[in-house]
This record gives sequence, structure tokens and C-alpha cells, in this order.
Amino acid sequence: MKIKTVIFDLDGTLLDTLEDLTDAVNHALSIFHMPTRDICEIQRFVGNGIRRLLMRAVPDGEQNPEFEAVFAEFRRYYDLHCNDKTKPYEGIMELVDALGREHIQTAIVSNKVDSAVQTLNKRYFPQIAVAVGDREGMQRKPAPDSVFLAMSAYHAKREETVYVGDSEVDIETAKNAGIKCVSVLWGFRDREQLIASGAQIFIEEPLALLELIKNEAI
Repeated sequence: MKIKTVIFDLDGTLLDTLEDLTDAVNHALSIFHMPTRDICEIQRFVGNGIRRLLMRAVPDGEQNPEFEAVFAEFRRYYDLHCNDKTKPYEGIMELVDALGREHIQTAIVSNKVDSAVQTLNKRYFPQIAVAVGDREGMQRKPAPDSVFLAMSAYHAKREETVYVGDSEVDIETAKNAGIKCVSVLWGFRDREQLIASGAQIFIEEPLALLELIKNEAI
């Protein structure tokens, strides 16, 4: 098989984190007597890291004099409640196990704060040895830095690596890293949005990824 390394996005790709993110945002907004957001709004806001999520959710974003306090309260609450309703998408655990049986290396690269990425990785995907979140001194996606860090851990070649994600940020990240991208259709963006962002390869259920790899269709 041509592909030897698969790098996954986390939110909207491996894990359905939308309810916990919505609850954390609305908790922080409520504490500061700001209007809350519905889950569809949060779905549109995610993809560029939690600070950008809060910039979109807080009235006037960073220009709001209470923004930093809201952001800090969101982080405090989410660190404690990031596992309340979060769960793997149906078929994800089977995919990760199947990739392991095929000796395909797997990693996670996310714009979520690194401490939460490590917590979620250990809880749900201990078989994935490399997980990289938003860290100090490293540009977040769509910059390719975190992807390159994951690839270097496995000595992975670009032509043998694929990035799997659910958003326009993931498509751009893969392009910037010089690797192929597979877009999932169960996440936070629909097919039309992904096509408009340049997506070319789609899967509707997780195990379809393994078939693409076995058939060398990536």
C-alpha cells in the first residue's frame, strides 16, 4: 500500500465534541451575561482553534473588554468538562484498530489546546502514539507546523502520508504540508462547503478510508 501514515484531525473527524464545546461556550457567555449561542452557530465557528471560536461567539470578539475573562472561563470549564458528552463517531474505533492491523501509522493533529488533545487521545485512542494540539511557539493549522511535527515522529514521507479532516482548515493544512487530504462527510461541514474549499476526495463512513488506502485510490 502506498499510504503508510494517516494523520487525523480530532474535532468533527474522530470525535463528536460539538455538544461539550457548545456547553462550555455558553457557560462562559452566561457568566458574563452575554447572549448564548445555539449548536448550529458553534458548528460554524469551530475549526481554527478555541480562541477563534470565542472570538466568533463573544459580541465584538477581541474588542469586547471582557473577552479575555470569557476566554479564560471557557478554558477552565472546558478542561473540566471536555468529556461530558464527547464520543467517537460510529465506526471510528473500528477504523483505528484496522489501520493498526495493517501496520499503518496514525497520528492526531488538532487546533484544540494541546492539554485537551492529550487528555482525549489518552482516553479514546491510546493506540495512537502521536498527538499534537495547539502549543506555544507553534503556528496552528492551516500552517503545516503541527503536521510536520507528527510526520517527523514517524519519519513519514509526504507521498506516503494523508491528512483526514472535516473542514476547510484541514484541506488548506494538507495543501500547505504538501500531502493529500481526505474529507469526511460526518463532521462539522457539509459536502457543498467542502467542495467550495477545494475538497476532492470524500468518505461517508470511516472504514471507507481503509478501502481507499488498500486500493491505492489516494
